[in-house]
Amino acid sequence: MIKGLLLLYLFLFIIWMMLTGLETSELLAGAIVCLVLSLLMPGGARVLSSVKLSPRAIFYLLMYIITFLFELVKSNLDVARRVLNPDLPINPGVVKVRTKLRSKLGRLILANSITLTPGTLTVETRDDYFYIHWIDVTAGDINEATDAIVSRFEKYLEVIFG
Repeated sequence: MIKGLLLLYLFLFIIWMMLTGLETSELLAGAIVCLVLSLLMPGGARVLSSVKLSPRAIFYLLMYIITFLFELVKSNLDVARRVLNPDLPINPGVVKVRTKLRSKLGRLILANSITLTPGTLTVETRDDYFYIHWIDVTAGDINEATDAIVSRFEKYLEVIFG
């Protein structure tokens, strides 16, 4: 619980600094406000307590961010190409994929990562399965769809969140 509280405080304080700047009075006010908010949100602290703080997890977090940004640019270009060239075939549909993630926060980040990359949208989550609307379904079964959509993010999130 203490680890989660500390992570929540740090997360809120980093956001505070990004929004307000680095003046001494702003930092002091932010430190107090973030402490109060952290203490008032025990649920947030419980959720963040599943985050691992090992050097390996921090490295995988950086790798996840790089992978996410790469996939974001790649999928944006793909969707833009389809919009600019209407002759390109699309095969929209909903596919079922499986996740190995056990952490609620890890699953949330995976679902949002899928949704934030253009061309895919997480429609529903049920147990170990996500239902994804995909602009161009190219997979024939659940394993192929999982490899194409989930695996690129999941291998990093599994180390960070378990």
